[in-house]
Amino acid sequence: MCGIVGYIGKRKAYPILIKGLHRLEYRGYDSAGVALINPQGQLNVYKAKGKVAELETFCADKDIDGTIGIAHTRWATHGEPNTQNAHPHYSESERLAIIHNGIIENYAVLKAGLMQEGYTFKSDTDTEVLVQLIEYTQVNRHVDLKTAVQLALQQVIGAYAIVVLDKDNPDTLIAARKGSPLVVGIGEDEYFLASDATPIVEYTDKVIYIEDEEVVSLKLRVESLELKEVGELKVESSIDITTINNVQKTPEIKRLELSLSQLEKGGYPHFMLKEIFEQPRTLADSMRGRVNVRQDNIALSGFIDNKERFLNAKRIIITACGTSWHAGLIAMYAIEEFAQIPVEVEYSSEFRYRKPVINKDDVVIAISQSGETADTLAAIQLAKQKGAFIFSICNVVGASIPRVSDSGCYTHVGPEIGVASTKAFTAQVTALTMLALCIGREKGTMSEEQYLSVVRELGQIPQKIERVLEQNKRIQDFAKTFTYAQNFIYLGRGYNYPVAMEGALKLKEISYIHAEGYPAAEMKHGPIALISQEMPVVVVAPRCGTYEKVVSNIQEIKARKGRVIAVVTEGDELVRKIADYVIEVPETEECLTPLLTVIPLQLMAYHIAVVKGCDVDQPRNLAKSVTVE
Repeated sequence: MCGIVGYIGKRKAYPILIKGLHRLEYRGYDSAGVALINPQGQLNVYKAKGKVAELETFCADKDIDGTIGIAHTRWATHGEPNTQNAHPHYSESERLAIIHNGIIENYAVLKAGLMQEGYTFKSDTDTEVLVQLIEYTQVNRHVDLKTAVQLALQQVIGAYAIVVLDKDNPDTLIAARKGSPLVVGIGEDEYFLASDATPIVEYTDKVIYIEDEEVVSLKLRVESLELKEVGELKVESSIDITTINNVQKTPEIKRLELSLSQLEKGGYPHFMLKEIFEQPRTLADSMRGRVNVRQDNIALSGFIDNKERFLNAKRIIITACGTSWHAGLIAMYAIEEFAQIPVEVEYSSEFRYRKPVINKDDVVIAISQSGETADTLAAIQLAKQKGAFIFSICNVVGASIPRVSDSGCYTHVGPEIGVASTKAFTAQVTALTMLALCIGREKGTMSEEQYLSVVRELGQIPQKIERVLEQNKRIQDFAKTFTYAQNFIYLGRGYNYPVAMEGALKLKEISYIHAEGYPAAEMKHGPIALISQEMPVVVVAPRCGTYEKVVSNIQEIKARKGRVIAVVTEGDELVRKIADYVIEVPETEECLTPLLTVIPLQLMAYHIAVVKGCDVDQPRNLAKSVTVE
């Protein structure tokens, strides 16, 4: 949640900060703000409720000069979304300004103590408490800013990524993190700070990923020298990283695997539509180097290097949130079918707070697009303490979850900007299916014939998704019919029950229509009472597995005058005669049908939301990366 960006260098900071906020706006868009130190040493803070565009309008006639600054786009936790609660926040003297991503859990106690010392507060945020605490520490302990940040953070309980600006030190940025991501970009005589690499890639491919409880000091002093009547600039720059307990750390510089073109819409009206249509390519990318050219073998290094842990596992626990949890449910079907290992799929937010029984021979698989999901990170830290082997499925290289894990698999689909996940979901399902196949073949719990059949079919999935995408215009046309609906039911069985839940989630997220996904057979145990002409029912019914039973469920809906949208296998004339609308997908192995059947549901949700005038890429109240509880 929330987007952080900072800059110190020789360029004008404001354009870099604003462009960075636009790139990070998927992380939160309740309000935005910027702080700059101008050449006269004045610290200017400007804030606006709403999206970054509102901030730009507000700043149009303001002093935005300066080569050092910080900026923030907010997803509200403490305090309602308004200008008062927007970041950056001043300290009492207005000498310091801070931006913050995370939650300070003991802020109320800290705030009470500061109020007793005479400090006043202008916002309802936990963040303002932190900047006041830093200033109080600096003044009363007579220490420099970095030391004040270290000492203040030793009193903090919670998660944070912060950047602090001090008008008395206009050549320095201080940043720190714990539980919320923060990356430093290293340019030529300039430094960048951001929640992720998207604002940085335009300027440098060299980055440092800051670790938990590390404090970073970025300094850039520019002096004018007169040498033989020629004006020259002398630049002194430095980066210093210590822990909050002042243990010196050696920074590890890494290269970004990210291109600027991946952050643009590429002619599409929305990032979400672009990312839906990218799936043939992104799944091919995800399989490249893993499925061989003959499409008769899969090689996952994360499995090969830790083969015995999987083969000896008595149980696999999958932990995830939201769309990633749905991918985990599909993986449960595949792993149990192919590898004959019991699988449990847990919501990370619940798993971490109950007292789960975790054994040393358990394998815990964590799934997270961003690799920063707070609940999932906490869940695997708990499991690791109990001796379980941690394997992660993530998209963002260098994120916290893969760094904490024992091993894992990157999905390599490139940045996903749309808040509603699409290509990340299909890539997660692909990676998990490949893992299930590897375990099953090595254990001997699936035949070689079945293994080869699924692997070869997996290699054909990108082309088959392209065939589904060819129906986009037709889906767009009939989706208009359902913008009236206030409720939807999605039904599926077996591998496609999680697809029904994922389809319902997509519709809820971006069109604000209430929708629920159910196992089709469970319809008779309650939801059938809701069926009427006003209740659209989406049925995922490929011709495999329990197909005949799903057809019976469709007939039960039609007998009660329900309107049915069916996703079926190409050539299915039986369901076509019953359903009101039919979307066809190519035939494939049952375990791979979710990769095809989910595509029409993504498109339908998208087009309904567009017709309703909803903000597809940035739906209300949501943020892409949930880095707070």
